[in-house]
Amino acid sequence: MRERTDASLAGLTTLRLGGPAKRVVEATTEGDLIGLVRDCDERGEPVLLVGGGSNLVVGDAGFDGTVVLVGTRGIDIDASASCDSDALAACGGVLLTAAAGEPWDDLVAYTVANEWPGLEALSGIPGLVGATPMQNVGAYGQEVAQTLWTVRTYDRQDRRVRTFANADCRFAYRDSRFKGSERYVVLTVSYQLREGDLGRPVAYAELARRLGIAAGERAPLADVRAAVLALRAGKGMVLDAADHDTWSAGSFFTNPVLTDAQAAALPDAAPRFPAADGLVKSSAAWLIEHAGFGRGYTGGRADVSLSTKHTLALTNRGEASTADLLALAREVRDGVRAAFGIELAPEPTLVGCEL
Repeated sequence: MRERTDASLAGLTTLRLGGPAKRVVEATTEGDLIGLVRDCDERGEPVLLVGGGSNLVVGDAGFDGTVVLVGTRGIDIDASASCDSDALAACGGVLLTAAAGEPWDDLVAYTVANEWPGLEALSGIPGLVGATPMQNVGAYGQEVAQTLWTVRTYDRQDRRVRTFANADCRFAYRDSRFKGSERYVVLTVSYQLREGDLGRPVAYAELARRLGIAAGERAPLADVRAAVLALRAGKGMVLDAADHDTWSAGSFFTNPVLTDAQAAALPDAAPRFPAADGLVKSSAAWLIEHAGFGRGYTGGRADVSLSTKHTLALTNRGEASTADLLALAREVRDGVRAAFGIELAPEPTLVGCEL
C-alpha cells in the first residue's frame, strides 16, 4: 500500500477540482481494501472511496478523512456459465468477473476483442468497474443492468462480504441500492455475456444512424465500439488532457423522468421517451439548451463553462474552483426550472459540497 498525506484531490478527479485529503492510501489487493475500510470504521474516521474520479465533485475544502484509492485488478472468465433468469437479457455464453479497480473501458475493449456482446455501447466511459453498478451506468441504449449477474461487496454495517444478484440490486435509471449509500464497498462485479461477433440490437437512434442501420438491428461488435467512441469524442466525452471540454464529470445532470402531466406541459418539440412504470423521460441537454444555455455558456465566469461540444457537461477551463463550477450548475438548474418547471438532478456524487 502507498500512503500520502495532505494530497490534493484535484489530481484524482477528471474535473481536476477538489481540496486536500488528510490521508490518501491506495489499496491494490482485496484484503487491503477491506482492511483499510474496516480500520477506518473502527476508529470512526470518515472514508472516501475513489476509483477513476470521473463521477465525483469534491468541495474546495477537501476531505477530512482517509481517501482509499481502489487499485485492485484481475479478470476471471467462466466459459461454462449459463443462466435461466428473466432478469438478464443475456443468458448463456461466458460469466466475466472483474475486480472493482479494473479500468472500465479496458474491460469493454476486452469483451469486444473476444466477441462477447453486451457491453459494446458502453465504450469510452471513464472510471473503474466498481462504479458501474452504483448508478447503473448506461449509454447509447445499453446499461449494465442488462448484463450484470452479481455484485460482490464488503458490507461495512455487518462487517462481512455479501454478494447481490441482479434482482437484488434494485436497478433503475441511473440508480441502484448502492447509490448514495456508504454501506457497501464493491469488490468484484460479474457480467453474463453472450458469444458472437454481432452486438446487441441497437436501441439508440443516433447510434443506429451512425452505423447506417435501422434501430433494433445489429452490427459487428467492433463497428459498434468504434461508432460509440466517435460519437462520445464528438461530444467531449472521451478523456483528453489537452481538451478542456473533457475536464468534466461527464453528464452533469440526469435526464428527467416525468409524469404524463409534466411531459404534456413541455413544448411539443421537447424529446419524450417511454420510461419505466408508465413515466416519460425527456432530454436534460434539450431542456438546458432551450432554456437559453448554449454550448460554451459561462454566465460571465472565466474558468468554467458548459462544454463547447455538449450542453450537458460542465467543464473546468483550467483555473476553476469547485465553487465556480457549482455556481454555474445552480444557474443552469434554476434556469431550466424557471423555463419548464422541471428540476434537474445532478448525476455526479458531491463530496463536501452541495447543489
